[in-house]
Amino acid sequence: MSERHPGGEGMTRRLLQMAALSPCRVLDMGAGGGGALRLLRSLGFAAEGIDLAPGPGVREGDFLSCPWPDGSFDAVLSECAFFVCGDVDAALAEARRLLRPGGRLLLADLCFEPEGAFRSRLEGAGFVPLALSDESAAWREYYLECVWRGTAEELCREKPRGRCGYYLTVCERR
Repeated sequence: MSERHPGGEGMTRRLLQMAALSPCRVLDMGAGGGGALRLLRSLGFAAEGIDLAPGPGVREGDFLSCPWPDGSFDAVLSECAFFVCGDVDAALAEARRLLRPGGRLLLADLCFEPEGAFRSRLEGAGFVPLALSDESAAWREYYLECVWRGTAEELCREKPRGRCGYYLTVCERR
């Protein structure tokens, strides 16, 4: 299993399709090994990434405090990073700061909140949810594979707090 999130590149492509983005300037917050960056660049996007433990082509740094000026990006992508970083609200605030007005936030992530509370959190952070797809079945399959391989503890910085869902979400910055 080389994929660092459920569904791997296929799920990333699905999220991009949901967002209906044309090539633009994109930041991958929590870019890891840079798989999504390579995909974005191959599709014509001007993509940058940041991660605490970066792979090739990814800038080292904390995505809760990015070095780019306000409104630098047309879109922000994050896969399996926001809701496990330890401060979801700070991650959402930083994404909002980095997006131009009308920019898109694309999340593929775990959520330990009911869907309604999740939508409220996004709205409270200054985003309008445009599309949400519940992909919890893909998360369960991915998690079980990680348990089987002995890598499940690496999935979350925080200890899971009960039932979770896995959502592909597209929002627009108000």
